[in-house]
Amino acid sequence: MSEFNFDIEEANTLWKRWSLNAKKYTNREAIIHWVADGEPHRWTFGDLLNSAKKYSVHIKEAGIEPGNVCAIVMRHNPNFYPIYLGISRTAALPACLAYPNPRLHPDKFRQGIEGMSQRSGLDYILTERELEPLIRPLIEKPGSTIKDILFPLEWETQSEVDPKVDEKIEAIAESVKDTDPFLLQHSSGTTGLQKPVVLSHAAVLNHVKYYGKSIGFKETDKVVSWLPLYHDMGLIGAYHIPLACGIPSVQIDPFQWVLAPVIQLEAITKEKGTLLWLPNFAYNIYAEKIDAEELEGVDLSSVRRVINASEPIRHDSHQKFADRFVKFGFNPLALTGMYGMAETTLACCQTEDGKPISEVAADRNELSNGKFKFAEADAVVRICVSSGVLIDECKMKIVGENRNEIADGLVGEVAVHSISMFDGYRNYPEKTAEVFAGGWFYTGDYGFKHNNEFYIIGRKKDIIIVAGKNIYPEDIENVVNHVEGIVPGRVIAFGEDDEAMGTEQVAVVAETKTESEEEKKNTRMAILRAGMSIDVNIHKVYLVPSRWLIKSSAGKPSRKANKERLISGNDPQVWSK
Repeated sequence: MSEFNFDIEEANTLWKRWSLNAKKYTNREAIIHWVADGEPHRWTFGDLLNSAKKYSVHIKEAGIEPGNVCAIVMRHNPNFYPIYLGISRTAALPACLAYPNPRLHPDKFRQGIEGMSQRSGLDYILTERELEPLIRPLIEKPGSTIKDILFPLEWETQSEVDPKVDEKIEAIAESVKDTDPFLLQHSSGTTGLQKPVVLSHAAVLNHVKYYGKSIGFKETDKVVSWLPLYHDMGLIGAYHIPLACGIPSVQIDPFQWVLAPVIQLEAITKEKGTLLWLPNFAYNIYAEKIDAEELEGVDLSSVRRVINASEPIRHDSHQKFADRFVKFGFNPLALTGMYGMAETTLACCQTEDGKPISEVAADRNELSNGKFKFAEADAVVRICVSSGVLIDECKMKIVGENRNEIADGLVGEVAVHSISMFDGYRNYPEKTAEVFAGGWFYTGDYGFKHNNEFYIIGRKKDIIIVAGKNIYPEDIENVVNHVEGIVPGRVIAFGEDDEAMGTEQVAVVAETKTESEEEKKNTRMAILRAGMSIDVNIHKVYLVPSRWLIKSSAGKPSRKANKERLISGNDPQVWSK
């Protein structure tokens, strides 16, 4: 791995870093704004900064003050990037929020914005004119914290900035300290965003330094991403890190990617992309959902790292991806894994470059009893995939119920201490106190440590306990995804209370395209058999049509939201036995 040098002291806030990069790399491409049906817009570092200055004047003139939270609700647009930088220049805090999905009911969208404004204290919303009828009533509502709704895409930015106004705003940017808050990022959610994470300039820049070193950033790198910028992996990994390092990133519309995933492969081919972050479900989509004729001309030989993160890494997903794309120049050793979260800016650990990811064949029943043990010949096996070793200036430990560290090989909650730790949940001291103690953040994730590497196997809150036995929903979902007639990746498992038995029972919701009663009965039986194959008794099967499942803002079906939807009433689309 080549040495990665990143001197924080020469520019200790993000605006200073961007300004430095604009001087160093004036004509180097910073952001390639990719579109499916035309030529991309190519921002150089110099042009991006100059445009950001123009937007910062409008932002200041709108009355936005240092420390105000500016929520950006905007579709894929080339001017998003200078708007975002312009907010930061005025010492306000940008907060990227999801543009409403066409299928999301307007009331749900309004409830989400209102919940965020009440909890996070959103001050301004920067959006598109189309959303004004949805958002304006929230501003006019008595007691609203939202001061105004602004439409920056309509601002005039062709004229030169008044030097005196520019100097005043630059003075504000110069006065910002590295310990001051830089951005507000909301953790994943389905409608509201419950945990507003505050990150300082120091947290982000330290993360750039140490995580950049762990993945061996080079000046020749180019990130290619479709990840939404309201998600930590997209915002930090694919946007802030390359922007701070002075390397280009290709930004693809997430909505366009959903319609045609091959768009990212085409961008990699044309732009010679080297780095990408992907959630696990994307590997399956690439391996199974793209027709062969769409791949004509695809060349992935430039890719040196594909980083799997944001959900437990699955062996089968990597294998399918590598098997399909090796003939398109993809090097299987480029498959890597990461573990992290918004509260630590992004990454805590990362697998090493140039060698296969470590995997262990674990006895599934022993895992359920809280212990990693290599599976013997007659055991039910779960292949656990490593998320890697610690990055510099980050510590992790596995703890038991009393939050005391437990021995390697025992399953417990993951706790993290990092130089790039968040400053707490904004206006949410009780939630901060729940998860933060003695400098350690208690993640709610379950995993174990083996040979100095960390294996993440599920979420503590999602574990199903049947007669005292811990069952990880990921195991059930993984095996049901292979059942014929089920839409892959559109399965959730959760626990339903069984008052008669005094315990939980396993329930599965799966999307299917089968229609007749006979087909549904056969599919249900196949799901039950799939559960038996891993020694899990599935008590209830809910079959639903395609696109029924509610997804989180990270793009994954939400166990909690879908469980609540089922419990809330009789949906005529649900078939259950």
